[in-house]
Amino acid sequence: MSYACQYDVPTDEGLYQQVKSVIGEKPPAGLVAHLVVGHEGGLRHTTVWESQADWERFRTERVQPAVEKVLTAAGFAEVPPRPVEVELHVVDLQFG
Repeated sequence: MSYACQYDVPTDEGLYQQVKSVIGEKPPAGLVAHLVVGHEGGLRHTTVWESQADWERFRTERVQPAVEKVLTAAGFAEVPPRPVEVELHVVDLQFG
């Protein structure tokens, strides 16, 4: 069963691109779709995975270390808490 969630991050596109660069180009196992859009106060991530375990593994092994590295290099004294994730109920997902 697929797993989808959405979360907001109070950052800009520049920091997002830096984190993405540190994560690397290798596609994560289980990723179905990932969409990032601008919204009031930052960026909104909507992501769909084959399973919640796939997302949690990717977040732990690649996302969190990349965020910590980029924010530390940018001079942040501490990494903000992980954003609140809202689980989404996937009814349909199509690609054009």
